[in-house]
Amino acid sequence: MNIFPAHRKTLLVSYALLTGFLSHAQQPTTTLNDVITHTPQGHTMQVPGLLSGQIPSLSYQKIILPGPQYLISDDPEYIRVPEGVALREPVQPGSVRLYLYNVNGVQQPEKMDRKIAAVIKNTGNQSMHIRMLKYSSQKPTTNYFFAGKQGLADFFSSQPETVAREVKPGASVCLDPKQDKAVVKYDELVHGFYEFVIDQPGEISIVQTDLKTPATAAAARIKAPLDSKQYAGAGRGTYGVSNYRIIVDDTLDTQNGMTQLLVADGKKDPWVIGKEASTGELKSLAGNYGVIYNIEVSWKSTDGKALALITWNPHGDNSQWCGGMANTMIVSGGKFKEGIIQLPGNQLVTTKAPEAILVQIFTPAAGGGVQKAHFTYSPPGASCLPTPLVLVPVDLK
Repeated sequence: MNIFPAHRKTLLVSYALLTGFLSHAQQPTTTLNDVITHTPQGHTMQVPGLLSGQIPSLSYQKIILPGPQYLISDDPEYIRVPEGVALREPVQPGSVRLYLYNVNGVQQPEKMDRKIAAVIKNTGNQSMHIRMLKYSSQKPTTNYFFAGKQGLADFFSSQPETVAREVKPGASVCLDPKQDKAVVKYDELVHGFYEFVIDQPGEISIVQTDLKTPATAAAARIKAPLDSKQYAGAGRGTYGVSNYRIIVDDTLDTQNGMTQLLVADGKKDPWVIGKEASTGELKSLAGNYGVIYNIEVSWKSTDGKALALITWNPHGDNSQWCGGMANTMIVSGGKFKEGIIQLPGNQLVTTKAPEAILVQIFTPAAGGGVQKAHFTYSPPGASCLPTPLVLVPVDLK
């Protein structure tokens, strides 16, 4: 894959450009209806004409939910020096979410194997106890789409640790011990998504160093983080939002045809704002990567139809930058059982229309009453945004 276009996850196509790709089709044809209703969950399907124009967007309310302190390390995304700290941020006692998305980008004096690891230092005056609540860590890879998709799947499915690690005052440990042993070759991504709880104040550093030096030792001798380069990644720092609740304003009725839900578009859903400790600068998180969206849609079926949830890559025509999209979501039950769904599940990525992915088919309530569909979404790393969530009325008969 090309170094810059294929790996960069912060190309964010504007809403105006996005809607220009779409054609409004109120209801699928009988042929497309059959395609949708006979596709296995999570699989790709060909739906020509369905996604080729403007689809009405649902309006919604956005509520900030209580959540952990949120840190992301993705600026610089590519660490170009043999040894350096990509992020250094203080954390307070309580829960913390950390998204690590960094690449070994060393080319001078030559390409070389490195390690990239998250280090946490106990800056309190008592022993710190660390316990993982959610954990996701992939082996270093050049398959960025796989890392983003599998990373979310592992994060959603992980279970809390029952035993805490202890860190003495002033001491440091690797947050993910496997990272201190993993070899990261040139152009490989280290992708970690962690949520944990601590009982003392601390400091988190994302460090790149040689294979023989413990990451804790490298973090201790590096005095300041690398300069942040604008447009080099989504962002870095500590951000004020980690979880959103999205509630669609009006009850959707299948008789009114197709609609779509757009989040993480940078316009209706602006980027969250944070602060970088080393400079004191305010930073936006382009893409809202690592933010969890808990989405609720009220719907009814006055015409007896079911409601299919599909997603697709509207940016695929820009193949140099955005030729693929892959994600993982949690979706409530319908035709298929509730659970975690990799998107797509039958191949690495979806490319562009007329290809789409079936997420779920919600079945109508007896008598056409109002019911709620729920899904959990997070902007997928390595993919261009936004990734529309399209709701299509379908006939299951």
